[in-house]
Amino acid sequence: MPEPTRPGFVVLRLVSGDEWQLLGEVERKPGLTARAARTQAILDAARGGAKAGEAYAAVLRSEWRIALDWQPPED
Repeated sequence: MPEPTRPGFVVLRLVSGDEWQLLGEVERKPGLTARAARTQAILDAARGGAKAGEAYAAVLRSEWRIALDWQPPED
């Protein structure tokens, strides 16, 4: 049986309009509140380059995988 993955985030940065750039996946730092963990994930993924005024998204890796579980409707 595969070992469960550790909690983490998929981090994205808004490039322009509605175009997002994937910065990467970052493990969740234990002991932080949810908001602080998302903030830390963004800082880690941006390698310290995150700036105020820029838009970022930190989506739980488990939610990201669930969102990818899509199948087209049957004809």
